[in-house]
Amino acid sequence: MENVLWAVVLLLGSMNAALLVKIYLMRKAAKEIENGLADKLAEETNTLLSISSRDKYMRKLAVSLNEELRILRTKRLAFQQGDLQLKEAVTNISHDIRTPLTAICGYLELLKETVSQAPASHYLSIIENRTEALKALTDELLDYSVAAWEEQEIVYEDVILNHVLEESVAAYYGALRKEKITPDIYIPQIEVKCRLNKEKTSRIMGNILSNAIKYSDGDLQIILSENGEIRFTNHAPAMDEIQAGKLFHRFYTVDAPKKSTGLGLSIAKTFAEQMGGAIGASYQNEELTIWLSFAKQRL
Repeated sequence: MENVLWAVVLLLGSMNAALLVKIYLMRKAAKEIENGLADKLAEETNTLLSISSRDKYMRKLAVSLNEELRILRTKRLAFQQGDLQLKEAVTNISHDIRTPLTAICGYLELLKETVSQAPASHYLSIIENRTEALKALTDELLDYSVAAWEEQEIVYEDVILNHVLEESVAAYYGALRKEKITPDIYIPQIEVKCRLNKEKTSRIMGNILSNAIKYSDGDLQIILSENGEIRFTNHAPAMDEIQAGKLFHRFYTVDAPKKSTGLGLSIAKTFAEQMGGAIGASYQNEELTIWLSFAKQRL
């Protein structure tokens, strides 16, 4: 009887050891699949998953995942090709539209010099205004296509945000005065240095100022912090929190009749993120604040 009990104990021990080995091998295979799948998704490669396990269920899982990877790569390639074709189409169309618009603007200037009657002058003024608006929108669309699909390496340099902000406000000073907006600006005495692309940084600030000019209720406060964050705040009673959250969406405009494609802030967001910065908006007590942060690029 004792021998039988020992035999049962040895049998159970052997089964337990075999089960533990089986579990270990399955966990190892699962880890191989996890790591392999992460690598395949992160890299542009045509290689497939491979595992050391001989377990038919784990190998079947690997085969199924490889099939899904093939489908994913096919769809990714189609998306990339479509993305490139869209970029080329937008760029070509923008250039094609810009050329005749430039000619139209030139001939309108000549025509204005020859027409003196009040009704005709009024109509010409309207045509000129709409043509200039269309030209500006075409330029904005072209700029967005370049920003969204830009593949060139960004050239970085040591940038003093104090100076870039001052230059941007000065460039828009005439437009601000035209809308009777006198900005209240705070710039610290200490130089706020960041590692950025100066041209893109200027473009971001310019687009934010342009947005303030369109939607401000007559005021604008600009605060540059020593940590590399800039806050642009203005009264915008016609806006709400939902609209503020959509400001960086492509083609979104608060007021459809405004002369804008809604791409200005979207371009600003693209440029900011390309340089490792962050941008966002908040709305409280009828005040819109657009914040721009380059804290991680601070020198």
